[in-house]
Amino acid sequence: MMSKSSTGSLFTAPESLKPLAERMRPRRLDDFVGQQRLLAPGTALRSAIEAGRVHSMILWGPPGCGKTSLARALAEYVDAEYASLSAVLSNLAEVRGVLAEADRRYAEGRRTVLFIDEVHRFNKAQQDAFLPHIERGSILFVGATTENPSFELNSALLSRCRVHVMDAVAVPALVQALRRALQDREHGLASAGLAIDDAALDQLAVAADGDVRRALTLLEIAAELAREGRIDASTLDQVLADRVRRFDKGGDAFYDQISALHKSVRNSNPDAALYWIARMFDGGCDAAYLARRLTRMAIEDIGLADPSAVERAIAAWETYDRLGSPEGDLALAGFAVYLAMAPKSNASYIAFKAAQKDVQAHGSLPVPAALRNAPTALMKSLGHGKGYRYDPDVEGGLAYDQQCFPAELGERVYYQPVDSGIESRIRQRLEEIRTLRRGSDHRGDT
Repeated sequence: MMSKSSTGSLFTAPESLKPLAERMRPRRLDDFVGQQRLLAPGTALRSAIEAGRVHSMILWGPPGCGKTSLARALAEYVDAEYASLSAVLSNLAEVRGVLAEADRRYAEGRRTVLFIDEVHRFNKAQQDAFLPHIERGSILFVGATTENPSFELNSALLSRCRVHVMDAVAVPALVQALRRALQDREHGLASAGLAIDDAALDQLAVAADGDVRRALTLLEIAAELAREGRIDASTLDQVLADRVRRFDKGGDAFYDQISALHKSVRNSNPDAALYWIARMFDGGCDAAYLARRLTRMAIEDIGLADPSAVERAIAAWETYDRLGSPEGDLALAGFAVYLAMAPKSNASYIAFKAAQKDVQAHGSLPVPAALRNAPTALMKSLGHGKGYRYDPDVEGGLAYDQQCFPAELGERVYYQPVDSGIESRIRQRLEEIRTLRRGSDHRGDT
C-alpha cells in the first residue's frame, strides 16, 4: 500500500509558482516515461518497489531521465520519510545532521529515504559517512549521478548499493510526457486550451535531447509565447533558437562519442565518422582534442599502410589553428573522411608493444659491441664498434648477418606488415631481408 511521505522541505510552494516540469513530476510508477527496462510491470526493480522491499541504490543516468522523481516515488511506496541533499551545495556537517535525524526517526520505527543528488561530487570522507547508516538500515540510500559510478564512487559505497542504469528518454516517450502535460488540468496546461500539432510536438521532443525536464520547460516557454493559444512554427523558432544538445565534455558521453568516431574510422565508414565528429563539434568539443585524437588514429590505425596520413593530420591540425571555426572544422572533418578511407594497419603499433614487453621482461641488456659508439681511442680499445659493417659499403647494400639485438635476447620478430596500401610493398621487402638473415643464422650454426 502506497502512503504519503514527507518531502523533507520546510515549506511547500504554491502549485502555481512551480515550473511545469516540477508540477508534472511522476508521482506513481505508471507516470514514468522512457524507463520501461527498469520500471515496466513485472521487472525486478518495480516488483521490489511495489512490495516495499527496496535496497539502497545508485541511479546512473543523464539529466532529466527521472532519477530524482524515482527517489521520491520510492519514499511513497515504502512508507518512509524523504530527505534530500545536493552534493554540490552540502558539506559534511549538513550530511551528519541529516543522518542524525534519520537515526532518531529510525529509533522511533520509521525509515528515511535519503536522496543525494550529484553524489559523485562528494569526496571519499563524505561518501564514507553514509556507510554505517546504510548497513544499520536507518536510511535507504539513493544516490544520483550522471558519471560512471565505477570511476567516481568509492568501492565501499558501491559494495553496499545496487547500481541501476537509467536511459536518456527517447523521442516517443518525450512526446507522451508533453501530451500528458497538455491534457492535465490539475498540474499541467489543459486549462490554457493550447493548440499544437504532432510535428511541433516531435520538434520539441527532439530538441529536448532525451531530457524530460527540458522537454517540459520548452513546452512551458512555448505556451507563454503562443499567440491566440496556438504553438506554431514561428513560436518554435523563438523557443528553439540556439539550443544546445547534450554533451558532457568530461564524462562517459564524451568518451563514448570519441570511441564511436575512432571505431568508425577503423571500420572504413566515412559517413559514420562524419556523424560523430559533427556531434562532437556540435556539443562544443575542444577542436585541439579532436585534432590530437585524429593524429593518433593516423599513427595507430593507418600506420605504414599510408605514412602520409600523419603529415596530413598535422596539416589539418595547423589549418584549424590558422582558420578557427567554422572553416577549420571542415579541415578536421575532411581528414576524418580521409582516415576512414585510407588502408589500415596497426602492425607497427603491435610491434612496438611487443618490443616494450621484451624490454620490461629482460631489463637493461648490454648493447652488442659492434653497435656501440666509439668516439675515443679508449672506447675503441675496449672493442666498441669492432666488427661493425656499414651497409652502404656491403655488396647489395645490406649487412644481413650483422647482429643488432643483445646476444642474450637473440633475434626477435615484432613487426608483421599487413598486405594493405604501401605496407604491402614493405612486407615484400621485409620478407626478402628476413629470409637472408635466417639463411645467415643457419650458415653460422654449421
